[in-house]
Amino acid sequence: MSDKIKNHLQLLKNNETELLNYLKAKFPVFHNSNFFFRDFQYGIRSFLEKKDIKVSYQAAEKLAEEMSKNYESQKIFIRVNHQGWTINFPEFVTSEPGDPF
Repeated sequence: MSDKIKNHLQLLKNNETELLNYLKAKFPVFHNSNFFFRDFQYGIRSFLEKKDIKVSYQAAEKLAEEMSKNYESQKIFIRVNHQGWTINFPEFVTSEPGDPF
Protein backbone atom coordinates (compact mmCIF):
# COMPACT_ATOMS: atom_id res chain seq x y z
CA MET A 1 0.00 0.00 0.00
CA SER A 2 1.40 3.40 -0.97
CA ASP A 3 2.12 6.10 1.58
CA LYS A 4 -0.57 8.26 0.00
CA ILE A 5 -3.19 5.53 0.47
CA LYS A 6 -1.99 4.96 4.05
CA ASN A 7 -2.40 8.69 4.76
CA HIS A 8 -5.91 8.71 3.30
CA LEU A 9 -6.78 5.59 5.30
CA GLN A 10 -5.56 7.24 8.49
CA LEU A 11 -7.67 10.31 7.71
CA LEU A 12 -10.73 8.06 7.29
CA LYS A 13 -9.99 6.20 10.53
CA ASN A 14 -9.57 9.50 12.37
CA ASN A 15 -12.98 10.61 11.06
CA GLU A 16 -14.96 7.35 11.37
CA THR A 17 -18.14 8.89 12.74
CA GLU A 18 -18.02 11.80 10.31
CA LEU A 19 -17.67 9.30 7.46
CA LEU A 20 -20.63 7.24 8.70
CA ASN A 21 -22.78 10.36 9.00
CA TYR A 22 -21.73 11.43 5.51
CA LEU A 23 -22.69 8.01 4.14
CA LYS A 24 -26.04 8.20 5.94
CA ALA A 25 -26.75 11.56 4.30
CA LYS A 26 -25.76 10.28 0.85
CA PHE A 27 -27.18 6.74 0.89
CA PRO A 28 -30.08 4.96 2.63
CA VAL A 29 -27.91 3.86 5.56
CA PHE A 30 -29.60 3.04 8.84
CA HIS A 31 -29.32 0.46 11.62
CA ASN A 32 -29.88 -3.08 10.27
CA SER A 33 -29.93 -1.92 6.64
CA ASN A 34 -27.87 -3.55 3.92
CA PHE A 35 -24.95 -1.60 2.52
CA PHE A 36 -23.05 -2.55 -0.59
CA PHE A 37 -19.34 -2.41 -1.27
CA ARG A 38 -19.65 -0.23 -4.40
CA ASP A 39 -21.76 2.31 -2.49
CA PHE A 40 -19.11 2.35 0.23
CA GLN A 41 -16.36 2.81 -2.34
CA TYR A 42 -18.14 5.71 -4.05
CA GLY A 43 -19.08 7.19 -0.69
CA ILE A 44 -15.44 7.21 0.41
CA ARG A 45 -14.38 8.77 -2.87
CA SER A 46 -17.02 11.48 -2.52
CA PHE A 47 -16.19 12.06 1.17
CA LEU A 48 -12.53 12.63 0.31
CA GLU A 49 -13.42 14.91 -2.62
CA LYS A 50 -15.38 17.09 -0.18
CA LYS A 51 -12.07 17.46 1.63
CA ASP A 52 -10.34 18.41 -1.66
CA ILE A 53 -8.63 15.01 -1.92
CA LYS A 54 -8.95 13.33 -5.29
CA VAL A 55 -8.51 9.56 -5.38
CA SER A 56 -8.67 7.13 -8.26
CA TYR A 57 -11.27 4.41 -8.61
CA GLN A 58 -8.62 1.85 -7.63
CA ALA A 59 -7.47 3.86 -4.60
CA ALA A 60 -11.08 4.26 -3.44
CA GLU A 61 -11.55 0.50 -3.83
CA LYS A 62 -8.48 -0.20 -1.66
CA LEU A 63 -9.62 2.34 0.94
CA ALA A 64 -13.10 0.77 1.02
CA GLU A 65 -11.55 -2.67 1.54
CA GLU A 66 -9.40 -1.44 4.41
CA MET A 67 -12.11 0.68 6.07
CA SER A 68 -14.59 -2.17 5.82
CA LYS A 69 -12.15 -4.36 7.76
CA ASN A 70 -11.94 -1.59 10.36
CA TYR A 71 -15.73 -1.33 10.67
CA GLU A 72 -16.07 -5.13 10.71
CA SER A 73 -13.59 -5.37 13.58
CA GLN A 74 -15.76 -2.90 15.52
CA LYS A 75 -18.92 -4.87 14.59
CA ILE A 76 -20.37 -1.80 12.82
CA PHE A 77 -20.37 -3.71 9.52
CA ILE A 78 -21.61 -7.30 9.70
CA ARG A 79 -20.51 -9.17 6.56
CA VAL A 80 -23.44 -10.63 4.61
CA ASN A 81 -21.53 -11.72 1.51
CA HIS A 82 -18.63 -10.59 -0.69
CA GLN A 83 -20.72 -7.61 -1.88
CA GLY A 84 -21.86 -6.06 1.36
CA TRP A 85 -22.83 -5.84 4.99
CA THR A 86 -25.63 -5.18 7.40
CA ILE A 87 -25.11 -1.95 9.32
CA ASN A 88 -24.95 -2.45 13.08
CA PHE A 89 -25.00 1.13 14.32
CA PRO A 90 -27.82 1.77 16.84
CA GLU A 91 -27.31 5.54 16.50
CA PHE A 92 -28.88 5.15 13.03
CA VAL A 93 -32.13 3.51 14.24
CA THR A 94 -35.15 4.86 12.42
CA SER A 95 -38.59 5.21 13.93
CA GLU A 96 -41.97 4.34 12.45
CA PRO A 97 -43.71 7.27 10.69
CA GLY A 98 -45.73 9.16 13.27
CA ASP A 99 -43.74 7.58 16.16
CA PRO A 100 -42.21 10.48 18.13
CA PHE A 101 -39.51 8.20 19.57
